[in-house]
Amino acid sequence: MAFIHNGKIDWWYQRCPKDSTTHTVSRPGYTFILGGLLLMLALYPVLKTLSIQLHSALTGSYVAGHHSVILINCPNEQVAKDISRSLMERRMAACVNILPRSATMYYWKGEIQDATEVLLLVRTRTSKIQSLTEYVRSIHPYENPEVLSFLVEGGSLDYMKWIDEAVPENPYIPS
Repeated sequence: MAFIHNGKIDWWYQRCPKDSTTHTVSRPGYTFILGGLLLMLALYPVLKTLSIQLHSALTGSYVAGHHSVILINCPNEQVAKDISRSLMERRMAACVNILPRSATMYYWKGEIQDATEVLLLVRTRTSKIQSLTEYVRSIHPYENPEVLSFLVEGGSLDYMKWIDEAVPENPYIPS
């Protein structure tokens, strides 16, 4: 059991040599360490993007998972076109395929539903998935729209570079 006397913990002092307990980091030292950690956390997305680009440029290879393919089901072709155009205008997608109507069966509110839907096949940066998903949810007519993402493991390096050019990390979005 530890006892505290004069703000010190007895068991700690009993188990540690006196020299190791007398050396402390000063308040400015803690501030410097904490500030450094916060700066690294704040810069992590930028550093990650730069390291991926540097690795790709130096090795001529692709870093798996930097890009994603997203599936989005829509109730009809007009909604599919509207969502596709909106994603393209906001530079959230490099390319969207609108696949023809397909029969769909799914459970919804305890019952089997039978419908036709139009599937969107979206190519984008993996870093855009969260914002793209939130945006689609805000404009989609479904209460719970399907937005599924799959990481790209490999492919044409030139095509991947094109996706990066078409979907910049911080695009200018016209109002």
